Amino acid sequence: MNERNSGYEVKSEQRQSWQSIAMVWIGSMICVSSLMVGGMLGNGMSLGGCVVAIIIGYLIICVYMCLVGMQGCDTGLPTAVMAAESLGEKGSKYIISSVLAIACIGWFGIQAAVCGASFSAMIGSMTGVVIPVWICSVFWGGVMLTTACFGFKGLKWLNFIAVPLLAIVCTYGVWAAMAQNDGIAVIQSYTPAASISFVSGISLTVATFAVGGAISGDYCRYAKNRGDVIKSSVIGVLPAGLLMLLAGAIMSIVTGEYDISAVLSAVGVPAIGLVALVLATWTTNVTNAYSGGLSLAILLGLDESKSRWATAAAGAVGTILAAIGFLDKFQSFLSLLCALVPAVVGVMIADYWIIGKGKKENFKPKAGFSLAGVIAFAAGALVACITGGTFTAFTALAFLYVPFFIGPVNGIIVSMVVYIVLAKLLPDKEEVGA
Repeated sequence: MNERNSGYEVKSEQRQSWQSIAMVWIGSMICVSSLMVGGMLGNGMSLGGCVVAIIIGYLIICVYMCLVGMQGCDTGLPTAVMAAESLGEKGSKYIISSVLAIACIGWFGIQAAVCGASFSAMIGSMTGVVIPVWICSVFWGGVMLTTACFGFKGLKWLNFIAVPLLAIVCTYGVWAAMAQNDGIAVIQSYTPAASISFVSGISLTVATFAVGGAISGDYCRYAKNRGDVIKSSVIGVLPAGLLMLLAGAIMSIVTGEYDISAVLSAVGVPAIGLVALVLATWTTNVTNAYSGGLSLAILLGLDESKSRWATAAAGAVGTILAAIGFLDKFQSFLSLLCALVPAVVGVMIADYWIIGKGKKENFKPKAGFSLAGVIAFAAGALVACITGGTFTAFTALAFLYVPFFIGPVNGIIVSMVVYIVLAKLLPDKEEVGA
C-alpha cells in the first residue's frame, strides 16, 4: 500500500457494525426522487409489475454494490482510490475522482436548492411569511454540509435518528392518502394512463441508485467482513427502495401526487410534511457531500484527515451555485457524469474479482494511467450513454440513442469484457505516464 492510499485506509479499530452502514444506505434510499420514480412507475405499470421491476432493479444494484463494497472492505479504501489498480493512479485521480467530485457536489447543490424552494413554499403556506428561496437553500445546504463534515460518524448518527422517523412519516402519509381517497377501490379499478415496458421499469429503478452502488466502497470500507458488506447492502437497499418506490406509486395512483410533503399538506398535516421533506433530503444529501468531498480530496492529493475541508469548500460552492440558480442549467451535464460512473464499476470488478481472483494480496495500484482500464472505462461509458438515453438531454447528440436493455448495466458489462481482453493483450504496456 503506497503512501497516498494509506491516507485513506480504514484500520481495524475504525470498523463499524453492519447495521450502521445499512442505516446510511436506508437514509440514502428515502428521498423525494425515489418517490418521484415510484410515481412514474405507478403511472405506467400495474402495481404487480412495479413490485417485480423494483425488486429486479435493486437486486442488480445489490450485486455490483456488494462486489465493490467487498473490495472496499478487503482493502479499507474508498472507490476513487481502489480504482487506481484498474485505471492507474493518475487515471483514478484525474478521471474518476473528477467525475465523482463534480457529480456528487453538483447534486448536493441541486438537492439543497430543491429543499430550499420547498421549505420556503411550505413555510409561506403555513404562516404567510415568505422567506426567499436562496436563503432557505443556503441555510439547509449549510446544515447538511456540517453533518457531512463529521465523516462517517456524522452520517451514522443522523440516519439512526432520522430513518425511523421517516419510516413512520411515510407510512402515515400512504395510509392518510389511502383513507381520504378510498384508496383500495381506486387501486382495484386502476388502469395505467400510459405504458412503461417491464425493462424500462427495471432501468428506471436501477437509475435511482446506480451511482450509490458504484461508490459503495466509500462506506463499506468500514465493514468488519465481507458478510457484513452483503448484509448492509441488501438490507439497506432492497426493502427501503421497494417501500419508497411503492409508496410513490401508490400515492401517485390514489392522489395524483407522489411528493410525501404535498400529500401530507393535502390531508391537513403540513408540519409533518415539512419534517419529512427536510429529513428525506438531509439523509440523502449528506452522502453526496461526503463522497464528493472524498473524491475532491483525492483529486487534490490530500489525505482523509483533510477531506472534511475539501467537503466544506466544495459543498459551499455547490450550495452557492444552487442558490443563484446556476445548477438548473448544469443538470443535464451532471446527469451525463452520473451515467459515466457505473462503467468504472465494470473495470474494477473485472480487475479485482476476475483477474485478481478476489484476493487482497493481488491488489496492486498501478502508477500513471492504465491503458487497458481507461479504454475499457471509455467504451463502457459510451455504451451506457447510448443505450440508456443519456444523450437525449443534449439536442445535438439526441440521435445517439439506441435503446437496449439497461444503460448502466450495459456499461458495466461492456467495460468488464473490454478490460479483460485488453489486460491480456497489453499486460506489459498498460502503464503510461508513470
